[in-house]
Amino acid sequence: MIHQTAIVHPGAQIDDNVEIGAYSIIGEHVEIAAGTVIGPHVVIKGRTRIGRHNAISQFCSLGEVPQDKKYAGEPTRLEIGDHNTIREFCTFNLGTAQDVGVTRVGDHNWIMAYVHLAHDCQIGNHTIFANNAQLAGHVEVGDYAILGGFTVVHQFVKIGAHIITGMGTILLQDLPPYVLASGNPSAPHGINAEGLKRRGFSSVAIMSIKRAYKTLYKSGLSLDEARNAIRSQLAEHVELQPLVDFLAHSQRGIIR
Repeated sequence: MIHQTAIVHPGAQIDDNVEIGAYSIIGEHVEIAAGTVIGPHVVIKGRTRIGRHNAISQFCSLGEVPQDKKYAGEPTRLEIGDHNTIREFCTFNLGTAQDVGVTRVGDHNWIMAYVHLAHDCQIGNHTIFANNAQLAGHVEVGDYAILGGFTVVHQFVKIGAHIITGMGTILLQDLPPYVLASGNPSAPHGINAEGLKRRGFSSVAIMSIKRAYKTLYKSGLSLDEARNAIRSQLAEHVELQPLVDFLAHSQRGIIR
C-alpha cells in the first residue's frame, strides 16, 4: 500500500490499511489511521494526526511550520478527523504556542484545491471550502459552513454554522450562523435558506431564523438591542440558540 518511491520515516505510525502514493514524504511524528489514501507528491510533516478514511490528493502540504515569526519550534500539532476529502495543493499549518497549540479539522469536510488553513484554525464538520478559500490564523469555522471560491478570512474571525459566502468574499469581521454573505468588504444578503432546507430544518424553523435575521439587519436596532430582541424569541424557537450564543461571544464584531 506504500509506493516504493515514497519516503516514510520509521518513526511514523501508519496503519497497515493506508495507501501512500509515489514520491510522497511522511515525517517522523505523523500518525495516519486506517482507510486513508495519500496521493502522490504529498508532504506530511510535524506532529500531524490524520484519522480514518480521508482522501488526500497530490501536492498537498500538511503539518508544515506556521507562517508566524513568533514560532520557535514548539511541539504544536495538526489534527485531521475522519472522512475528509482534501484536494490538490492544499496547505494546512501546525498550531502555535500563543493559541491552543493545534490546528484542527473535523469530520466529513470537502476541501477543494488550493485551500490554505493557517495556524490554529478550528474547522468543524460537514463544511465545504471551494477552490482557493484562504484562512488566516486563529479562524474558527462552524459546522456545515460553505465558503465560496476565493473567500479570504482575516485572522481571529469566527464563522458560524450553516453560513454560505459568495465567490471572492472578504471577511474582516465575524459572520453569524445561517447568514449568506458576499462582497469586499462582505455584507449580509439574507439567510442560507436552501442549505437549511437540505439539512432538514422545518419551515417554521426557517421562518424564525428569517425573522431573527430581519431583527439583526433590517430593524434599525443597535446590535445590543437586536441581541436582546433575538434572545426574547429563543423560548419558542430553539434553533436560534446558536445565533444567540454567537452574538454573545463575538469579539471582532459582526458583518453588518
